[in-house]
Amino acid sequence: MPILESRSLRLYADSLEYLDQTRLPQAEQWERCDSPEAWQLAVKRLAIRGAPLIGLSAAFVLAQYAARHPGQEDKWQWVSDRLRATRPTAVNLMYCLDALEACFAQGPAALAGRAAALFEEDRELCQRMAERGADLLVEGERVLTHCNTGALATAGVGTAIGALAVARKRGMTLHVYVNETRPLLQGGRLTAWEMADLDIPYQLIADSMAASLMAAGKVDKVMVGADRICANGDFANKVGTYMLAVVARYHQVPFYVVAPYTTVDPACATGDDIPIEQRDAAEIRGATGAFGDIVWAPENAPVWNPSFDVTPASLVTGWVLDTGVFDAAAIARGEHCR
Repeated sequence: MPILESRSLRLYADSLEYLDQTRLPQAEQWERCDSPEAWQLAVKRLAIRGAPLIGLSAAFVLAQYAARHPGQEDKWQWVSDRLRATRPTAVNLMYCLDALEACFAQGPAALAGRAAALFEEDRELCQRMAERGADLLVEGERVLTHCNTGALATAGVGTAIGALAVARKRGMTLHVYVNETRPLLQGGRLTAWEMADLDIPYQLIADSMAASLMAAGKVDKVMVGADRICANGDFANKVGTYMLAVVARYHQVPFYVVAPYTTVDPACATGDDIPIEQRDAAEIRGATGAFGDIVWAPENAPVWNPSFDVTPASLVTGWVLDTGVFDAAAIARGEHCR
């Protein structure tokens, strides 16, 4: 039996299993991960994804490696550095690895205990921010979201989707528009699947349709997640988020970012300081899925494929954290960093 379990992660004493998110929604397939190398491969291909889940799974991988190599702190550090470099944009990974590195002198058991504590903490953070996000929603509202920010991406109910889940549990009627989210369709494959699982009415749209949807007056709020929030309130999220924020501002649609305090990086002054990961060009030239590969562009077509973009704080209506809901004035005072 797992020691700890979430919607997409099962944690055992000596290994972990993850729900392979590249195979959803066609198949719910669990895979074993028992080495740092296996974890890196799973993260790079987005089988393990979501900023909180990446950090939590990395913490267990490091703790289990330490248990197999007791007394070899130099190797633990080497592994931690490798894990850290796998996903440079998402600061939750750094938060979790920093927490485990602080326990190195106490031995493998302390690392395992700290990893478990991080997992339980994320459950609590998800619930608190989801409750705060749900408080912002109104009966009958139409909400647009981007990428996937639900239970698949965290140890708990999720971030932005977590707010929708809590609102639904309260008996609120909502309608959700799901951006398909290019290039790997996390919205179409994962968020649509979670909406159905939560019994929340939704419609799937192509990313390029969001502006027309807002122009037609069909969107009341936008709620998205984040991979890193800067000291000034700028934040990185799945590429396409910035475009939504610009369009929402033009159409006067409130735009909220929902994330735990572990996503806030006080040491990162502005969005200009966030490292942005470039992904494989093949993701733009075609698609790889459970049932084979499809290529629709010339094999040598030049590609620009940033995994994330940065949304300026000036376009955000509010930052919904587990610690509170912050407006621009509160962000300027640095209250989100405390």
